Amino acid sequence: MRLVGAVLVLLFVASACGRPAVVLEAPSPAPAGNAPPAGSPSSTPSFPPAASSGPGPSVAPVPSLTPCQRELACNTVANAIAAIDPAKMNDHLIALTSVGSRDPRHPGHAKAVAYIKEQLGALAYYGWTIESQRTVYQGIPLENIFASIEGASAASSGSAIPPPPPATTWVLVSAHYDSTANRTPGWRPAADPAPGADDNATGTAALLEFARVVSITSREQLRSRLVLAFFDGEELFFKGSAAYVASLAKPYKYKAAINLDMVGFNPLADRLDLLWYTSASAELRDRVLRANQTYGIGVSPLNAQFAADGNTIMDAAPFGIAGIPSIALCQRYGENDATFPGNYTFHTIADTPDKITNKRLWLKAAKLTLATALELARS
Repeated sequence: MRLVGAVLVLLFVASACGRPAVVLEAPSPAPAGNAPPAGSPSSTPSFPPAASSGPGPSVAPVPSLTPCQRELACNTVANAIAAIDPAKMNDHLIALTSVGSRDPRHPGHAKAVAYIKEQLGALAYYGWTIESQRTVYQGIPLENIFASIEGASAASSGSAIPPPPPATTWVLVSAHYDSTANRTPGWRPAADPAPGADDNATGTAALLEFARVVSITSREQLRSRLVLAFFDGEELFFKGSAAYVASLAKPYKYKAAINLDMVGFNPLADRLDLLWYTSASAELRDRVLRANQTYGIGVSPLNAQFAADGNTIMDAAPFGIAGIPSIALCQRYGENDATFPGNYTFHTIADTPDKITNKRLWLKAAKLTLATALELARS
């Protein structure tokens, strides 16, 4: 996460006009319907196992599907966000930080990519489609990873509720998974650690947990396609998300883009900044504010800030500048104040898991993000 002036618009336009070459790669998802038999080729992810220098969560077995007879009796938004497991998010964070660095020039980056794909691939049975988008920035290979699902093609649980028609609109939830330690003197991107626990293993781990929660609570209710985007190159001035937006056909199918970035540090308060982009994002901003109250999530203060001229470099910015309703949630974007003491370890080798000082805030940020996304995707 970075802070710049109005020059962001020029940077984005230059990136969009350049139209960097991208390649979409989609492994074949497991077929919907009955679970594949144990030991069959489709019963395990097609991705290579994630190499790791530390402990990480194992892929959980596919649970049995429970029929939902009445929509109001089960699988509501409230039930979905209640299913978010902070222990599972923490397991993902430990695994992501254990690779050493997720800078795209570091060997640990490939391990992080493999881990994310492995976790998502384990859920393909529920109807998720997993894709990669590759691009290059100044000779540095980047890889965005996407997991998408919609009710029309999700695995059936035997519900009496008919599936919705094929989706014509999309909802995006994103987090960048790359990391940097460029504030550490003498730091070498290709060799030195950049654990990036707060920035942004917190957001990445939340998205991985969203995939599990949606799979078991909400997948059949999605009238819009839900896209979980794991962006690369944010620390290189959001090059991954900018390349993705530049590749989208118009008119855009996205009716909202929600970004989660740095949400685990604050020993003083459960505060978040809510950044919104252009007047097109005002309604989405208000929806987030209402969701915080409707579901009793308890983020306080939740400070709405207008990103004038797109002057915040986060992965929400390219969407907002393109006119797509877009917001970003982060623990603080600006100067320190009475509710935020400053996180002096971000972008250093000291951004380690022990610096996640407010796991309650992390959980609240995850709940607020998923609640807003599910409201949009279910409507």
